[in-house]
Amino acid sequence: MFKKILIWSLRILVGFIVGSCVLVAVYAVFRPPLTPLMVIRVAEGWFNGKSVGINKTWKNYEEISPNVFKALISGEDGKFFTHEGFDWDAIERAKKRNEQAKGKKLYGASTISMQTAKNVFLWHGRNYVRKGLEAYFTVLIEAIWGKKRILEVYVNVIEWGDGIYGIEAASQFYFKKSAKDLTAAEAAQLAAVVPNPRRWNAAKPTGYIVKRKGFILARMSSISLQAVTEQKKKKEKSKDKKK
Repeated sequence: MFKKILIWSLRILVGFIVGSCVLVAVYAVFRPPLTPLMVIRVAEGWFNGKSVGINKTWKNYEEISPNVFKALISGEDGKFFTHEGFDWDAIERAKKRNEQAKGKKLYGASTISMQTAKNVFLWHGRNYVRKGLEAYFTVLIEAIWGKKRILEVYVNVIEWGDGIYGIEAASQFYFKKSAKDLTAAEAAQLAAVVPNPRRWNAAKPTGYIVKRKGFILARMSSISLQAVTEQKKKKEKSKDKKK
């Protein structure tokens, strides 16, 4: 019996690893049609008697204002281009703050890569199983997708309000314009509500959101998207060498 359990456990593990790698590879080229969170929000709406649809429109990286990427990196992950998925300094700081808070408030240290892995492949939660899977998928997307694809997917799937997913839907809903036309101030205002988009409204910013927007705007000038361009050039050179 123990041997059978061990064999089936190994089969399940191998199947999961192979399946997850294939799925990540597929999403490196194709758009994720839905995310677990989108499905969960719809189900929550049914149970709560509050129907919530899914408002989303995919936009490719080049169809989105650079202000959006700069604002999100400034607000969510300043070391995005220099880490390999995890900001260990931020994780250590969050750990110390949580120890001091003694459970009253939990501080996170999720990078954009970690948030993307969670949003695309997993459910929201703070248990060790979910966090372990998040780390696993973070390693995979960093290795297979690269920074540009991570940013592109991230801005197209994150939640920006009830039933609003992705930068194009958010831009149209809050500012009545396409994501490619967002100004630095508008992008910063959208980025400011990302930590809790169902509590905060980008169209009606609270005093805290206005301050956070100012902080993001101040940091945006120091953010360069050159790393995405350089990564693209490296891939093109690699292809030329193979030819």
